[in-house]
Amino acid sequence: MRIKVDRFVSDRDATISQVFVDGNFVCFGLEDEFRVAKLVDETRIPAGKYKILLRTAGKHHLQYKAQFPEIHRGMLHIQDVLGFEFILIHCGNTQADTSGCLLVGTGAVTHEGNMSISGSRIAYRRLYPMVVDAAGEGNLEIEFVDNDR
Repeated sequence: MRIKVDRFVSDRDATISQVFVDGNFVCFGLEDEFRVAKLVDETRIPAGKYKILLRTAGKHHLQYKAQFPEIHRGMLHIQDVLGFEFILIHCGNTQADTSGCLLVGTGAVTHEGNMSISGSRIAYRRLYPMVVDAAGEGNLEIEFVDNDR
């Protein structure tokens, strides 16, 4: 199973994308901005393909276990991103919420200097059940594609 993150617009603070699962649009994504040299909590995930596994430790896991008890089995944890660690897919609305992670939402605002997403919990409830089994089995891949530059 594959998630594709198709980045289509960015500015000096944020990047907006369309998120697809096996070729079908599911939601929008928001990340930090592009940087050649990584700056902690201020740099998006480099373009490429990565494996996703479930992370069952840490504060996000405990929070999501309480917020989404009917579906949560572990955080969607993007693996082996050079220079990054604990990169997750989670809820949030602005680049201030991301710290290098991928946020998901049902709507997107693409105004330069004011990019955000909305409906994050709805999008998470849509995306997570679609991919959690594949992540748990080690059969989930994510690809980040730069069509914004």
